[in-house]
Amino acid sequence: MTDDKRLSPAPSKTAPILEMKGICKRFPGVLALDNVDFRLYPGKVHALMGENGAGKSTLMKVLAGLHTPDEGTITLSGQKIVIDAPRRAMEYGIAMIHQELNPVLEMTIAENLFLGREFIGPARFIDYRKMNREATKLLDYIGVDINPGKYMRELTVSQMQMVEIAKAVSYNANIIIMDEPTSAITTKEVDRLFEIIRLLKSENKCVIYITHKMDEIFAISDEITVFRDGRYIGTYDTDSINELELIRLMVARDLNEMFPEKTCQVGQVRLKVENLSRKGYFENVSFEVKAGEIFGLAGLIGAGRTEVVESIFGVHPPDSGRVLVDGAPIERYNPKSSIKKRMGLVTEDRKLSGLILPMNILDNIALPSLPQLSTAFGLLKVKQTAKVSTSFMESLRIKAPSHQTLVMNLSGGNQQKVILAKWMATEPSVMIFDEPTRGIDVGAKSEIYKLVVDMAARGVAIVMISSEMKEILGMCDRIMVMRQGSAVAIVERSDATQEGLLLHATGMADKSSPELLAPQAQTLKDASQAELGGRT
Repeated sequence: MTDDKRLSPAPSKTAPILEMKGICKRFPGVLALDNVDFRLYPGKVHALMGENGAGKSTLMKVLAGLHTPDEGTITLSGQKIVIDAPRRAMEYGIAMIHQELNPVLEMTIAENLFLGREFIGPARFIDYRKMNREATKLLDYIGVDINPGKYMRELTVSQMQMVEIAKAVSYNANIIIMDEPTSAITTKEVDRLFEIIRLLKSENKCVIYITHKMDEIFAISDEITVFRDGRYIGTYDTDSINELELIRLMVARDLNEMFPEKTCQVGQVRLKVENLSRKGYFENVSFEVKAGEIFGLAGLIGAGRTEVVESIFGVHPPDSGRVLVDGAPIERYNPKSSIKKRMGLVTEDRKLSGLILPMNILDNIALPSLPQLSTAFGLLKVKQTAKVSTSFMESLRIKAPSHQTLVMNLSGGNQQKVILAKWMATEPSVMIFDEPTRGIDVGAKSEIYKLVVDMAARGVAIVMISSEMKEILGMCDRIMVMRQGSAVAIVERSDATQEGLLLHATGMADKSSPELLAPQAQTLKDASQAELGGRT
């Protein structure tokens, strides 16, 4: 597909503050950046778009000093520079908020914020009082009310993300790179982040913004640069391009309906959860999922959705209640027993609990299926395993030279696809997806949605957690809303609205006009009496 030149912006009269020309970066077996150009102008929010593996994050890691380019030049304010380390990038006024959080968990918020640049007192000891005062100012600036003396391990993922944003702001950088900054924060925090970005713009600072969320791109950016397969495609004024044109530039192919039609009929109950409780996390949660049904869990971050599915799968056993799979109760709550029961769980945090990063794609895909892929003597059936992994690499479009590629060398989105592949290979009867498309590009999302619907058509009972309301509404037959560890409503998809789900999630449902809620929203009391139907 060729670039649509009519979308290209007119040349700016202002000189670029940053210019990257002919950037190339090679990894073993992969040309990650192929002669890439990029320009950044003062006071602009510049979005980078492209599928997973397109080169967006790699280019920004070159700019942040994490990767050294094999070819190309970087010019800052008219002067050619060399960025050979993260500290050098900071000296040039370039800061980066990374997609994958990597805090020092056993240190406090303040210690993490000023790591490597601590305040030193007269006696050459660290001045913790001053450090905590400055940390408080930073947290107040971004609208977060947390004690800076709190340890990072005590924070939620959302809070850690906001601390990373505060850290980037603390450098007083002229160029701030934000790589998926809203992947784990609440709607309220997203609004505050956008306020901060607008404030940075007013100070003539630049923000480079990477996300797969289209609504954010059109809400906050001034310019958009598109990459595809490690190559530069073009740069466009945001107000000169629409979502459909942008998607076509990114994927070089037309996508059909984002959410595929689901016409299969539901069958017998495959997963039944009865009065499940785990002290301090959730209480008396009950629901059931039938064969061929996609059952959504909605709610704000911290509502207890992930904790519920982790208990169902046995990651953290519940204190009371029971779970039945195909009518048989689970006796031992642990992942091994759940896999034997033909359950699968795509976890929220791919690096912490979804993958073994130093292992290759083949080994990661094979792990849950080792009993089926091994001989009676415990030896791996190499040819069969290779065939399975190759098949999933093709169907999920995992971008890698071969199944021998180490997972740690894949982009975040391709790592997520490996997780999907390893569970799909087990041919589960119950499949739990916790934020399955987080960090996934729009083209891959469409493919994953089709795969999920295909699994449902084969009789798999599917539980799906998502923080994206469009995803929940587009994919799920029924939706259970959680708030503060309790299940507060179950709503049929045909009756569900984004406003209604949010009102249930925030506790405002009882105070709102009936027309804002789903007209036939079920309470948990009568949910078991509701009839199910396929989504059309």
